[in-house]
Amino acid sequence: MPVQIIYSGKAHPQDNDGKELIKSIIHFIQDHNLRNHIVFLEDYDINVARYLVQGVDVWLNTPRRPFEASGTSGMKAAVNGVINLSVLDGWWCEGYQQDTGWAIGSGEIYTNPEEQDSIESEALYNLLEKEVIPLYYKIDRVGLPREWIVKMKSSIKKIGATFNTHRMLIEYTEKFYLSATREGQNLSKDSALKAKNLVAWRKKLKERWPQIYLYVDEIVSEKDIYAGDKYPVRVKAHLDTLTPDDVTIQIYYGLLDIHDQITDGQVVDMKPVENIGDEYIYQTEISLPASGRYGFTARALPKHPDLIHPLHPFTPLIKTWE
Repeated sequence: MPVQIIYSGKAHPQDNDGKELIKSIIHFIQDHNLRNHIVFLEDYDINVARYLVQGVDVWLNTPRRPFEASGTSGMKAAVNGVINLSVLDGWWCEGYQQDTGWAIGSGEIYTNPEEQDSIESEALYNLLEKEVIPLYYKIDRVGLPREWIVKMKSSIKKIGATFNTHRMLIEYTEKFYLSATREGQNLSKDSALKAKNLVAWRKKLKERWPQIYLYVDEIVSEKDIYAGDKYPVRVKAHLDTLTPDDVTIQIYYGLLDIHDQITDGQVVDMKPVENIGDEYIYQTEISLPASGRYGFTARALPKHPDLIHPLHPFTPLIKTWE
């Protein structure tokens, strides 16, 4: 079952590793007499890209996770009936479904790039040998690869309907532009009184924020904990001259991976239950839906009725305890 691979693209002028990779591919093709199987198209530009996204059968994208910015070429390819075969990074994290293409790996992040390349290349070869190529050459009695065509149509239908400029502009307008307009109108009322109060609050918060400290109380349950139980958590928050009206205290928690990093983390707001001087006691419960090792951290975020978002770029304040 013959396979032809087409490479094209340009490395950034400062990307020496990228240029060396392209050079090594060309030398490999020449040294092993693979001109009929692997082709490198020079002088990549928008015209070459247009032919590629229209004319190939599979779009292969193998970035080192998590450094892919987006991967819009795969979106354009999908609209043309090209099936994506990619590392779960960039847009493919959202676009991948079993009936729209193939995923290389399961979204793992590795600390050793060479180990990552080795594992993901092996996964790619397995996919090509056991799934992609057999499906492409699986034809019916009239010579059509029916299952391949089904996958093509599913890719066009699901990806084309979601990853497009029309939807993007609607979401930008509804989620950002309109809300920004309403917020601007709100802050401008009464000679911009709310805007002035917000600026004064931000100034106060920036001055007092370094004085905030969080301490997590060690709470040991008197009974065994099982999947489905809730675990109580208490936090002492030293807020200096600030109050719970200025600060939100949250718990971020989830199952731990082999590197002791929280995966699929969830956030729960804590409630102040007691005040002792400039310290406030916050309390909540975290759900433990499955068995395993859990981790959590407490964090403080700014809170104000006219603050658009606690991580607003003009208020880059977050305090954590781990």
